[in-house]
Amino acid sequence: MVNKDINRLKAVLCETKHTSKWLAEQLGKDPATVSKWCTNKSQPSIEILMRIAELLNVELIELIKTKK
Repeated sequence: MVNKDINRLKAVLCETKHTSKWLAEQLGKDPATVSKWCTNKSQPSIEILMRIAELLNVELIELIKTKK
């Protein structure tokens, strides 16, 4: 199975001036888990993505990479 860049979490964290460590603390998750999400080695559930969007004050679609 080929890893594909599905989410834009790393970019959106940068755009909103937040760190993955901050996000891990807010979600009560291990920083290593959030790091895997940021590098697209694994993906958060849609429920977690919704919570992340809320925390970062962005639209959910901004966290998802779409084809252009």
